[in-house]
Amino acid sequence: MILLEWVLASEDGMKRTTVKLADGRELIYFDSREDADRTALDRRPLELAAPSSEIRRDRLRGEYVGYAAHRQSRTYHPPADQCPLCPSRDDRLSEIPAADYDVVVFENRFPSFSGDLGRCEVVCFSSRHDGSFADLTPDQAALVLHAWTDRTAEFAENPAVTQIYAFENRGAEIGVTLAHPHGQIYGYPFVTPHTERALAAVAEHKRATGGANLYDDLLAEERADGSRVVLATDHWTAFVPYAARWPFEVHLYPNRRVPDLRTLDEAARAEFPAVYLDLLRRFDRVFGPDMPPTPYISGWHQAPFRGIGDEARADFALHLELFTIRRGPDKLKYQAGSESGMNVFVSDSLPEAAAARLREVATA
Repeated sequence: MILLEWVLASEDGMKRTTVKLADGRELIYFDSREDADRTALDRRPLELAAPSSEIRRDRLRGEYVGYAAHRQSRTYHPPADQCPLCPSRDDRLSEIPAADYDVVVFENRFPSFSGDLGRCEVVCFSSRHDGSFADLTPDQAALVLHAWTDRTAEFAENPAVTQIYAFENRGAEIGVTLAHPHGQIYGYPFVTPHTERALAAVAEHKRATGGANLYDDLLAEERADGSRVVLATDHWTAFVPYAARWPFEVHLYPNRRVPDLRTLDEAARAEFPAVYLDLLRRFDRVFGPDMPPTPYISGWHQAPFRGIGDEARADFALHLELFTIRRGPDKLKYQAGSESGMNVFVSDSLPEAAAARLREVATA
C-alpha cells in the first residue's frame, strides 16, 4: 500500500510528497515542479523495518555513546549499477521507487538512532549518481535547503529528538560507503557534547560581560579583523575560525543570529545557495586544478529543541561548519595520539594562511 500526502508550500511553491516504502519506512519527495509523478510503488520484497539501537552514558566523560549493531550489514561500496540511492528503473529497484527525482529524504534503513531513541534520515541531493552538491544549480541547492528546513520543523515535534544535525560526508577518505551525492539527518535523543561545550561557553561569556552574546562577538570580531574571512555578503559571513582544528575549516554564519533553520529569514534563505555553492567549489580547487574532489564534512549546528531552556535556545547561533581532512594534495590529517587520545589538536597550517588560500581560489 502507498500513502500519499500532497502539500504545496505556499511561501515558495515547492511540493512535498510523502510515501511509504515496502518495509514501512517513510520517504518524502521534494519537487520544484507540480507535474512530478510520485505514484510509483516500492516493489521490493522487504520485511517490515525493525531496527534497534541502544544508548549508554560514559560516566567519566559525561557523554553518551550509541550502539546500533544492525549497521554491520549496511550496504558497503556497491557498484554504480547497484546504487540504492539512484532512481528505480526497469528491474533495478532501489530505495527510491520513482524513475527520477529532484530531492528525496527517507528514513535510514540502517539508523544509528531510532524509535524512542531518536531518528535518522538520508537526504539525496540529486538523482545523478556521478554528481556532487557543488554541481547543483542555485535552484537545486535551494530545494535542498527547503528539505533541511522541512525536516528540522518535523523533527522539532518528535519527543524522541532533542537535537538535529543535518550533515554531508563526502569522499572515501571520510569513510563514505555510498558514492551517490547525499547527506544525512540525525535526530539525537540528547544534547551532543559539541553543543554542550558551546552552550557553556556562551553562558559564561554572557555572565562575564553582563549580557553580551559570544556568537555575536566572535562574528563581529572576525568581520572587523578580516584576515580569516573567506567571503562576506549582505546576509552571510564565512570565515576560518581563529583556532581552527582542520587544515581547511570554514564556519558559515547568517549575519542575523537565529537558533535554527526554521527561523532563518527569507533574505538569508535566498542568498544561501550561491554562497554555499561558492564555498564548496573553492574547496574543490584549493589543492590545485588536477586534484580529485576534496573530501569534506559539512553540517548545520542548530540549537537543541528541548532540555536547555528558552534563554539558551535564543542565545545559540545557527551556523554551518565545513572542513576537510586533506592537508595537502596527497596528504591527510589523521586524528592520531594527541587528537584521538586526548582531544588536543595540533595543526600544520595557520588559519590565516588557509583563509588566504580560499580567497585565492574564488569562483571565477
